[in-house]
Amino acid sequence: MLRSIDTAAAPARTLPTSYAAHADLRHGLLQPQARISPKYLYDARGCELFEQITRLPEYYPTRTEAAILADAGPAMAQALRGHEVLIELGAGNCEKVRVLLRRLRPRHFVGVDIAGDFLRQAVHRLAEEFPGLDARAVQADITQPVRLPPDLPLAGRLLFYPGSSIGNFDPADALAMLERMHGLLGPRGGLLIGIDLPKPLHWLEPAYDDAEGVTARFNLNVLRHVNRLIGSDFDEDDWAHLAFFNKDHSRIEMHLRARRALTVTWPGGARRFVAGQTIHTENSYKYALPRFQHMLTEAGFTPGEVWTDPQHWFAMVHAHA
Repeated sequence: MLRSIDTAAAPARTLPTSYAAHADLRHGLLQPQARISPKYLYDARGCELFEQITRLPEYYPTRTEAAILADAGPAMAQALRGHEVLIELGAGNCEKVRVLLRRLRPRHFVGVDIAGDFLRQAVHRLAEEFPGLDARAVQADITQPVRLPPDLPLAGRLLFYPGSSIGNFDPADALAMLERMHGLLGPRGGLLIGIDLPKPLHWLEPAYDDAEGVTARFNLNVLRHVNRLIGSDFDEDDWAHLAFFNKDHSRIEMHLRARRALTVTWPGGARRFVAGQTIHTENSYKYALPRFQHMLTEAGFTPGEVWTDPQHWFAMVHAHA
């Protein structure tokens, strides 16, 4: 029997309310280094643009991870057997999890994502594709504690967090997130997570600044989203996309750079920008495998199997709760 259920999370765990978003964004915009949290990149239009990014020739992470999931499928299925509950964090269109659903055939699936409508459509498609699967959508901000459906079995849960999205968080925040993940698991619980490994600069930077300008449109779109959330008057034409590798922190940084001196206003506040000043919108850390495995241990996990591609550009890491 097909079942696609939208399980609403507690208000504090769903999309930010107008008040919460206003406070969060105002605080970020008024920092010495202005910032906008990357979670605001993913409104409906942002999700569509990111889907386009994943198909670009420069963007290696998606196709490399997909190849690992396909090539190492039998070995993964053996290592991950016994998991009856599959939970994907930041599920988006639920495309990547299909491989695991086919291999593992769990009884329950929960997709968790901040973009509720986008997620609900994807989970409904999964429910049609996998008859008998208890498929549910939980709209939630995964940067905060997530409340899963109370009737979801605790034992045998596998958390799936692909796409190297853990790299979007500063190391301290990434560790805190891994700790929260560990808290969602019970007996025989596990984590399967994707990480982007260090690699030559000439491969890294084009992946975040493609020739077609799709990533630039994705980054600039956040300004429209912020305008809707807090009533600000950002004009995309005043800003340019900027992406570069910060060697000291082993991360790609994405910024929006002011093309001219300007003032951005919103109800109750304003920020003056000089020409060339930036708003920091996203990081993407590139972790060496030993460092990341140490983080897993600090979060309470026991590192397990690792699967990677022939060039060692990307890794899927299994850990036991």
